[in-house]
Amino acid sequence: MSNPWKFPDLGIGVGLRKDHFNHILEHWPAVDWFEIVSENFMATEGNPLHVLDQIAERYPIVMHGVSLSIGSTDPINFDYLKKLKSLADRIDVVWLGDHVCWTGVAGRNGHDLYPMPYNEQTLKFLVERVRLVQDYLERPLILENPSTYLTFVCSTMPEEEFLARMAADANCGLLLDVNNVYVTCRNHNVDPYEYLDVIPYDRVVQIHLAGHTDKGSHCIDTHDGQVIEPVWDLYRDALRRGGNIATLLEWDAKIPSFDEVHAEALKAAKFRHTVGVVNA
Repeated sequence: MSNPWKFPDLGIGVGLRKDHFNHILEHWPAVDWFEIVSENFMATEGNPLHVLDQIAERYPIVMHGVSLSIGSTDPINFDYLKKLKSLADRIDVVWLGDHVCWTGVAGRNGHDLYPMPYNEQTLKFLVERVRLVQDYLERPLILENPSTYLTFVCSTMPEEEFLARMAADANCGLLLDVNNVYVTCRNHNVDPYEYLDVIPYDRVVQIHLAGHTDKGSHCIDTHDGQVIEPVWDLYRDALRRGGNIATLLEWDAKIPSFDEVHAEALKAAKFRHTVGVVNA
């Protein structure tokens, strides 16, 4: 299923982490593509950017941010956007995005992805901000569903409906994190397959896979281990609905060797090119 911008299915990628810089530069592994955390490379002219320049010459790069704070009540930070756009142009990024969340208020960054209430007022506010940011960047935003641990009494619609309407009204793309779907649905006692029913797959440009920590009463999105079978099941279901979509494995804590991370990512291959599309 194609997306409105004709962004390609890049295949199977992994997150670019400093732990693996030397391995990548020495071996140039057979990876389809890399995703970077935008902020790790935006405000530096040092070694990380030097490494990224070399990698970007050989691999497609996608930028995924954690500080856009698109859902904040603070004014849009155009100094941040200027740096974001400059980096995207420098490495000829394939696409860029962030999360449906806010990360700070009153100019202070809390360095976390805070949830938003899902209602008409918030939706209108968010859509206006997404449009402004896209106009400045001159490219669509690819926004990810967050992992959440609480809900708001003022919410009037489920998260998946909010995301679908946001994508349509703002004309933006979606990054469907199936691990986040699992974590959020577990935490709020929601059926994850009903969640996937509502996602507009013509807007899904990318999929994330990751591990998490199960505390029994709740799950925490820690990105510190292998993908569990129920998350692989959700991934298979998402591909059945949307076709093959660029897929990335995140591993951000207790990071093992590059080969182990890549091997975990490549498990996604058995679900690709073998599934029929349900709602093409």
